[in-house]
Amino acid sequence: MIGDTMTLLSLLGRIMRYFLLRPETLFLLCISLALWSYFFHTDEVKTIVKSSRDAVKMVKGKVAEMMHNERLGGLSVLDAEFSKTWEFKSDNVAVYSIQGRRDHMEDRYEVLTDIANKSHPSIFGIFDGHGGEAAADYVKAHLPEALRQQLQALERERKESAPSYAGVLEQRILNVDREILDKLSANHDEAGTTCLVALLSDRELTVANVGDSRGVLCDKDGNAVALSHDHKPYQLKERKRIKRAGGFISFNGSWRVQGILAMSRSLGDYPLKNLNVVIPDPDIMTFDLDKLQPEFMILASDGLWDAFSNEEAVRFVRERLDEPHFGAKSIVLQSFYRGCPDNITVMVVKFKSGAGGSSKAGE
Repeated sequence: MIGDTMTLLSLLGRIMRYFLLRPETLFLLCISLALWSYFFHTDEVKTIVKSSRDAVKMVKGKVAEMMHNERLGGLSVLDAEFSKTWEFKSDNVAVYSIQGRRDHMEDRYEVLTDIANKSHPSIFGIFDGHGGEAAADYVKAHLPEALRQQLQALERERKESAPSYAGVLEQRILNVDREILDKLSANHDEAGTTCLVALLSDRELTVANVGDSRGVLCDKDGNAVALSHDHKPYQLKERKRIKRAGGFISFNGSWRVQGILAMSRSLGDYPLKNLNVVIPDPDIMTFDLDKLQPEFMILASDGLWDAFSNEEAVRFVRERLDEPHFGAKSIVLQSFYRGCPDNITVMVVKFKSGAGGSSKAGE
């Protein structure tokens, strides 16, 4: 009898530890145990229920403390916990990025604006690395700046007409991928990264995406407008392409190419690129800002989108645009509280005006 009781306590203890970061799940467990206690009147179960309630109070208390610290503007508990917590703030752009529950910080971001010459587009990028930091580091260091220089050169050559941002953006991304493959394969480094880049001019927004980082825009009516679409192995178009290349997808916690990569397009990942089952081709979308009259846009790594839908993220940030980080910090912390296990990076770009005037941000 004693052995059975100890086995039960051990099992319940493991369950409690597993769900400790999910108070709502632990609360349901408490209710179940309370019902069990009511019907069977076992002293052991009553003891477990009391301990579980105490655990729920402890977790809720810690979350409340973290939220309180954020409201007071004091030292965040998260800032103390994580070795890499990054933030950026300018007049119209804010970024907040945390390592979260991962052992390493592989997210990167970039913001390039040209105050002196407002005809040059602002460049915003999110790069979510995997398998190491090398690929994300390389893209951050070489893509945005080279892209800016290329766009400026084209503008000088074609003063009477604006260059095709989409064409330049696609070619630059493919070139960077080839550079990464040459560099990393020589060292047998299998790292890869997503690539989400937005070019913002006065009246046009061009967004290129490779992988599962995502962008979403809030229009004048508060509606969420998708700026990109994730590249996932289970999507019909991607699945057919992978099969034609002789590859396969399998489920291992999520659908993965060759049982390895949870996205079907990326930069880097040279072993899968050699098999042609993962490709670097970006999807590029262009948006008319005069028509949308946007309030802001969100660019983020998939850590955010594991916890928020597009619509929910837009609503959440829209209510917090008056905060110091335009809601970016709050939504990152909320994603963590919801149990996101990944690095989380969120960039919020506010647009200065709507119809009839410049919509350019980041100046």
